Amino acid sequence: MAVTPVTNTARVLVVDDDERNLLALSEVLSPIAEVVCSASGRDALRHLLREEFAVILLDVFMPALDGYETAALIREREQTASIPIIFLSAVNKETEHLMRGYEMGAVDYVFKPVDPMVLKSKVSVFVDLYNTRRRLEDSERRQASILRALPMAIYEAIEGDNPPRRQFLGGDLGHFLGGETISVLRGEKDWLEWVHPDDRERAEQLGTGGDTETVEYRWIGPQGTRHHVLDQRVATSSGSGPRRWAGSLLDITERKELEARLVHAGKLDALGQLTGGVAHDFNNLLAAMLGGINILQRRLTLGEREQLVVDQMRHAATQGTELVRRMMSFARQQELSPGAVEPNSLCETVAGLVNHTLGGKVTVHWDCKAFGLNLYVDRSQLELALMNLIINARDAMPDGGEIRVEIESTKDAIEGRPMIRLRVADSGSGIPEDLLARVTEPFFTTKETGKGTGLGLSMVSGFAHQSGGEMRIDSTLDRGTTIELFLPATEAEPSGENLEGPASFEWLADKRLVLIDDDDAVRTVLSEQFRDAGGIVDEFASGDEAIAAIAETGRSYDFVLSDFAMPGLDGLATLERIGKLAPKARTALMTGNADDTRLARERHVPIIRKPLSVESLAKVFG
Repeated sequence: MAVTPVTNTARVLVVDDDERNLLALSEVLSPIAEVVCSASGRDALRHLLREEFAVILLDVFMPALDGYETAALIREREQTASIPIIFLSAVNKETEHLMRGYEMGAVDYVFKPVDPMVLKSKVSVFVDLYNTRRRLEDSERRQASILRALPMAIYEAIEGDNPPRRQFLGGDLGHFLGGETISVLRGEKDWLEWVHPDDRERAEQLGTGGDTETVEYRWIGPQGTRHHVLDQRVATSSGSGPRRWAGSLLDITERKELEARLVHAGKLDALGQLTGGVAHDFNNLLAAMLGGINILQRRLTLGEREQLVVDQMRHAATQGTELVRRMMSFARQQELSPGAVEPNSLCETVAGLVNHTLGGKVTVHWDCKAFGLNLYVDRSQLELALMNLIINARDAMPDGGEIRVEIESTKDAIEGRPMIRLRVADSGSGIPEDLLARVTEPFFTTKETGKGTGLGLSMVSGFAHQSGGEMRIDSTLDRGTTIELFLPATEAEPSGENLEGPASFEWLADKRLVLIDDDDAVRTVLSEQFRDAGGIVDEFASGDEAIAAIAETGRSYDFVLSDFAMPGLDGLATLERIGKLAPKARTALMTGNADDTRLARERHVPIIRKPLSVESLAKVFG
């Protein structure tokens, strides 16, 4: 036995007891296929157990097993039954013998002496058929592999069925159905059983949208898995009879989640732009109000009731300042000021703030343990976040109930770093599962108009992520909601009371200061405050005006304070030019816009946030 190797993958099995015939046939066929030679029927059967062949050339007359007997054994085996057999014969051209050969499964006869061209032509046909079949099988396997790799299933449906039952033909149905795949393939269960009830009518409709249809719907798997499905189908038959449809089911859950995240990010960006644009003007108003209140309080003798009104005005303006700060923090335009916060003190502070707002029907149980670690967060933002969570919990229990607030130490699941878990749990109405993914969207609320902004949970979530932590929500209808904040922990001790600066502008006495602001109210109020403290103030409505005056007079100044956003030259450019005219003057910017803050810091220019406080100004100039 000999084998003639070629590059073609197709093999031809030549069976003949004459070595000379084997050699001759091998020479003829080696250009078109790999030739495997066998000298007996038994040896041929052994080859057929191990290898695959495109065609078999089988000599009729051989010792032991002749060609007919060998062919019969080949046909009995399922793996080899379809291999074409060409009989080789030197005699017996009679019809009787030819018919016997065809009964044994022969596809053709070649008589000896063999015509090389005829033999080559006949064998080439079967080699080409074999190679074509292999290419088709490889293509089908590749397609099947691609389909299995995709979260996709292929089906056929008949319009006349009510409802149209899908007969699945391929793809990765197990991606959707898991252990229920076999029952669906057998027709025992229907795909539509798991379509979300609100989407079922849309998913059941066939034949209403022309020859092609595309439908999206939600699908809840037998194990509770949730998917967004893109159902695409095309008509494969037309005419008077029932229409047939070929369709595919594609899992687009990740795409829908990405779209939702992009929408969320777009809302945050829009809110950030809105907040950043409004903050400066709003803070100017607050600065004028707070400054004016301070001036009136110093210059006028107020009675008890008048003092109460003034205090309330100051409190309202201060709350407005904090509101702007909260909005900017939520919009990721306000940098947080983290520090060590003792959990017990946090609970005490927030308890005092919320107790009077809860009413008699709702109680709060506080469980704030001492465990040697402190929170590392912006305290004011955390207090606001905790208040938001408690107020939301109260609103979920209109008939009363209990809110549990627990603080305990834990560790980050990935990095193992110390964290503190703050949990707020209520026994209220719970959040529907289909709304859980939306509760942190800006402006999304289920409350009645006028009873909620839709920003509370968004702000809390934004604060948690900005602080280096996360927020988790677990909710069950009619049983309640639990919200957990995982926040960074520290072993550092909380800082003491703020002792940054004095309570007045007395340090400005006899000092010469340049004040630049295009807002008349802010400029007037600040200049009056500075003059009350004994300062010598030159005020200007623009950078160009200030630069021109300083260049003309040649005066020396101790301080230069400029607004950032102004017509013409902005604050940075203004201070840069004034610095050349009055190099000994200490300079600072004031602004209510976080983008200005970052830009000023990049240029190493001191920045003061509006509305100005005595402490912040003293920290820079005092």
